[in-house]
Amino acid sequence: MNARPRGGQPIGRRELLAGAGALAAAGWLSAPPARAASPGPKLSGYPFPLGVASGDPMPDGFVIWTRLAPDPFQGGGMPAEPVAVEWQVASDEKMTRAVRKGTAMARPEEGHSLHVELRGLEPGRWYWYRFTLGAEASRVGRTRTAPLAGAPLDRFRFAFASCQHWEQGYFSSYRHMLDDDLDLVIHLGDYIYEVSSWADEVRRHEGPKPATLVEYRNRHALYKTDSNLQAAHARYPWAVTWDDHEVDNDYANDQAQNREDPQAFLRRRAAAYQAYWEHMPLRRAAMPQGPNMRLFHRLTFGDLVEVNVVDGRQYRAVQPCSETGPRGGGRLIEGCAARTAASQTMLGVEQERWLSRGLERSRARWNVIAQQQLMAEFKQKTASGRLAHWSDGWDGYAAARGRLLDQIAAQRLMNAVVIGGDIHSFWVTDLKADFANPDSPTVATEFVGTSVTSLGVPYQSFAALLPDNPHVRYFESRHRGYARCLVTPGRWTTDLRVVSDVRDQNASARTLASFVVEAGRPGAVTA
Repeated sequence: MNARPRGGQPIGRRELLAGAGALAAAGWLSAPPARAASPGPKLSGYPFPLGVASGDPMPDGFVIWTRLAPDPFQGGGMPAEPVAVEWQVASDEKMTRAVRKGTAMARPEEGHSLHVELRGLEPGRWYWYRFTLGAEASRVGRTRTAPLAGAPLDRFRFAFASCQHWEQGYFSSYRHMLDDDLDLVIHLGDYIYEVSSWADEVRRHEGPKPATLVEYRNRHALYKTDSNLQAAHARYPWAVTWDDHEVDNDYANDQAQNREDPQAFLRRRAAAYQAYWEHMPLRRAAMPQGPNMRLFHRLTFGDLVEVNVVDGRQYRAVQPCSETGPRGGGRLIEGCAARTAASQTMLGVEQERWLSRGLERSRARWNVIAQQQLMAEFKQKTASGRLAHWSDGWDGYAAARGRLLDQIAAQRLMNAVVIGGDIHSFWVTDLKADFANPDSPTVATEFVGTSVTSLGVPYQSFAALLPDNPHVRYFESRHRGYARCLVTPGRWTTDLRVVSDVRDQNASARTLASFVVEAGRPGAVTA
């Protein structure tokens, strides 16, 4: 998408100081000297306007998050010094039975964000938490530890969402998640958008298209002010991964869509990754080092579910057959031999090996690959009617997809389910051993969720292609919403949830369709 011309307010000295340390690694910037913690700075406003969040649950703990930002759209509005913040975790909602408490330092080089990692808690139970700074307290959040790995578990319920363009609607999906009795929310990317909308705007981005750390911080802060998003973060633990718009549309590794100099783009990527980490309930192990950030990780819930959260942007090869033209990124390609080259990796060598080893060792009844895009092949046509594929998705990385599905088939992995987003539409597909042969075995099941708000792909155009893609069991792009999944030892049920109108802050929600996967029988059927 095209962005508005740059032209925001000039960055003040406080914002420059607050952001100066974030790109220090690998010589990206020089960090300011550390200072002693302030006993209690005088702030311009309430310090917790971005809410609270928790994430990455383990059997003995989780991460709790907040960020001090009394002036959230001006870099946060905090002094350029560390600030001591108290935190508390309790076994009751009224916070009367504290089980852990302490003090954490909110540092300017981390945007005054806090990522407190709790250990030593009881497995498989709910806890409540909050932060305090002087006389000010955050809202109370609720979160849950995972069951012990391998422990019998008869039920796991989660939702997944993606693609929430601020300007194209309100985040009503999250308000309806509050009633869903979830154990986890998984976000599959495009948590923010760096570009402004082509469509009529419901609300507007503040400031220019982000390129600096302060600008990415401001964009994340804007999204975090959505009350429904805040409420869902406060109600459930989350697991997160990114897609492209957290940095730049259709970027691949060190290549921007507009073909800017790779070193210049890596500086922008470093700023975007830093701001992403500062606003997500991630562990310190994920803290970026310059333009590098290890986001892929694995979560296990008893003997029932193992979730492999992967990163399909940072390590991928550049989209195939994209050498010519004024812009990079995704496009329809035909007759492109590079599309099936073994070197055309989506996940990168290290992450692909990590995923392979994890799947080999898994003892879970259901194995989830939480990634960004439609994995199934989708044959399209050019304007002249010739066969084509979209280069930015897994169709541009066919050999990498083949390696993954071949392993699942050879290993006879128990109940593999792939979840995805990105394409702003619902898809239910059979992941085939050989997409060229409709009669080949189905080795895994795929569910792709529609967008929270972002405009859908053209329904009629895509629906017309379904006869050429018989492994697609369901497609729908005319609705916005999310997916809700109930997993038991013998069955997986996915509800495709839609909201009535993203332009209405009071939008209702309903289940558009439901699909079931029986354990041991890959492929979804209508419930």
